[in-house]
Amino acid sequence: MENQQLFNMVVSIAGFLAIYVINNMTKTIQKLEDKVGDLPHMYVGRDDYHRDIAEIKDICKQIFDKLDNKADK
Repeated sequence: MENQQLFNMVVSIAGFLAIYVINNMTKTIQKLEDKVGDLPHMYVGRDDYHRDIAEIKDICKQIFDKLDNKADK
């Protein structure tokens, strides 16, 4: 009977430790998910960046065209 009690105690301690580790991992994953969820609000997305750069290039092209027209006159 003594071996059975020792086995039960070891299994109980191992189960407690496993639940503790899984709980900490779950909390850490949740914190990371929250941080990742905030990223679009703090950084510029790739599509927005490409659209803005294309707009800037278009404006520069218009300016250069106007300067070329001025230089021709």
